[in-house]
Amino acid sequence: MQTIRMHQQSGRVRWLLTLALVFLAGLCAVAVLAWQDYRRFVDAPLLLDEARVMEFSRGTGFRDIVRQLRRERISDGSPFYWRLLSRELNVASRLHAGEYALQPGLTPRGLIEMMAAGKVVQHQFTIVEGWTFRQLRLALAKEKGVGQTLSGLDDASIAARLDIPDGKPEGWFLPETYSWVNGDDDFAILSRAHAAMRAALDQLWPERDPGVPLKTPYEALILASIIEKETGIADERPLISGVFTRRLQIGMRLQTDPTVVYGLGEAYDGNIRRRDLETDTAFNTYTRDGLPPTPIALPGFAALEATLHPAGGNTLYFVAVGDGSGRHEFSATLTEHNRAVSRYLKRSRQR
Repeated sequence: MQTIRMHQQSGRVRWLLTLALVFLAGLCAVAVLAWQDYRRFVDAPLLLDEARVMEFSRGTGFRDIVRQLRRERISDGSPFYWRLLSRELNVASRLHAGEYALQPGLTPRGLIEMMAAGKVVQHQFTIVEGWTFRQLRLALAKEKGVGQTLSGLDDASIAARLDIPDGKPEGWFLPETYSWVNGDDDFAILSRAHAAMRAALDQLWPERDPGVPLKTPYEALILASIIEKETGIADERPLISGVFTRRLQIGMRLQTDPTVVYGLGEAYDGNIRRRDLETDTAFNTYTRDGLPPTPIALPGFAALEATLHPAGGNTLYFVAVGDGSGRHEFSATLTEHNRAVSRYLKRSRQR
């Protein structure tokens, strides 16, 4: 009897062991299939038929990011898989908010790595050479996505925030293309442009040619702004700088139209008349000696460089050629200049 009982118990143990092995094998198979499914999820493209930009707001947690991806039908992957992927990459708490450019073919792994690295969309804002500060403010106010913080401030208040002397911000922003990301504001962009202008002056001023009749970097900024408004042709900037340099050296008035236009302000209607040249303002270089009190525009790096490295020669005058090229004819004497003006007027009438 005892032998039979022992045999029955042994059979039951073998059966339980077999059942356990089958169960474990089943679990292993399920785990393998789940792992394979997870790996397919990690490296399979998201549901993107075309490129798009997706924004994740500041303060959005990982769970909300996954919900947003599923809600916008960019992913149908399990939230558990997303969580597992973030743990595998050890980035769950290091995902940056912002705008992301999603391209077809992007995988969940690629998206998570992109967000962990903070590779957000970079927008571009270009400050154009020759703009006035007023034009710069108007352009910034129209830039979609940039936070607007300056609308209630006057120019003097902005200058004070940037530590610009005398409350005069004109000229103090370097024309370049600046990158910004979602969440940046107008003052941040202005600050960078102002820092870039200071850096440019710090670089160029010590390297100026001997004999340049300018006492401070600010005077260089003023003259560069006039040169910027006189020509957009690169090889003419040093020539025009040479004319103004020689005029300053001999005490001759600059007599440059862009300063008159700036002094007229909103009264300027597109035409300069003789009475405008004769009407005295702080900026009229036909009626006043030396430089105007402030810059009249935002000069670019090339205009600054030309200001501090004027071309040599004996020319004291220049006038537009009048053929539509934008180029100028340079003269050493008033007689030569008057002839050049006559040629300009004749060409202008023929066009």
